[in-house]
Amino acid sequence: MKVIKKVADFVGKWFAVLVLVGAIVGLLVPAQTALIAPHVPLLLGIIMFGMGLTMRPVDFAIVAKHPKAVLLGVVAQYTVMPLLAWGIAHAFALPPLLVVGMILVGASPGGTSSNVIVYLARGDVALSVAMTSISTMLAPFVTPLLVLGLAGSTLPVSAGDLFLSILQVVLLPVVAGLLLRTFADRFVTPVLPLMPLVSVTGIVLVVAGVVGANSDAVLTTGLLLALAVILHNTLGLLLGYLVGYFGKMPETARRAVSVEVGMQNSGLAASLATTHFEPVAALPGALFSVWHNLSGAAVATYWARRAPKDAEPAEEAERS
Repeated sequence: MKVIKKVADFVGKWFAVLVLVGAIVGLLVPAQTALIAPHVPLLLGIIMFGMGLTMRPVDFAIVAKHPKAVLLGVVAQYTVMPLLAWGIAHAFALPPLLVVGMILVGASPGGTSSNVIVYLARGDVALSVAMTSISTMLAPFVTPLLVLGLAGSTLPVSAGDLFLSILQVVLLPVVAGLLLRTFADRFVTPVLPLMPLVSVTGIVLVVAGVVGANSDAVLTTGLLLALAVILHNTLGLLLGYLVGYFGKMPETARRAVSVEVGMQNSGLAASLATTHFEPVAALPGALFSVWHNLSGAAVATYWARRAPKDAEPAEEAERS
């Protein structure tokens, strides 16, 4: 168990690099890694079950204490990123399937690694967890409507089918994990340190599978799409921070909203694209998975060296 714990700590620390390695492996051995693509929904379900295990009912208590911050953050999550995705995809004149892929990324809930990034960035972790949890719970209802509204004129979109998919691979596994944590906490707590290993392994496999299945598209449109993905993520981080700033939130909350808005559950986007469209539509989600973990690590490193003005002295003493 100690060996597995060390491995889990290692993959958690080098998450961004491992995701990048997964993408490279997908390019180097596409025939082999493409075999993973059909199993992306199952892998995402496992990842989301692990996410549910890390959640507790108390994580939602911040909604009652700071409803304004949570509301602004979740609204920003489901407006800023979808509209940015639509605008950037059309500005770059991307092919229809890639437009849909970009919109799927933008319409997805917060990323599974965002809470760790917020913690490292000295942000408001409770707000981050609440935003991730609530945006995930809302995803089956909000994501299909956003994709239908923004991409429906580009390609046929079945909001009902998307709803069922998100229900199966996101909401049900998360709720199952949450209930298991609530009613069997003494059995769950000992294995929680291993969750990073499960999540990182799942995301690396998803990225490798999607990139492998679309290796030709990566080589032909990869640079343009990569620029679109980088711009999408960067503007999301910036606009998320500005939402907190103009919403008169404290600095720790601004950092949390910035990360939550800028980092998406791109694994969900890739899963939906693979299931309901052609495999190439999953490419924006795969590239976003690679990039937002790299940018998230950079943002966390930058903010980790700059204590927020509103940080509690006890918290600062604990971190130092």
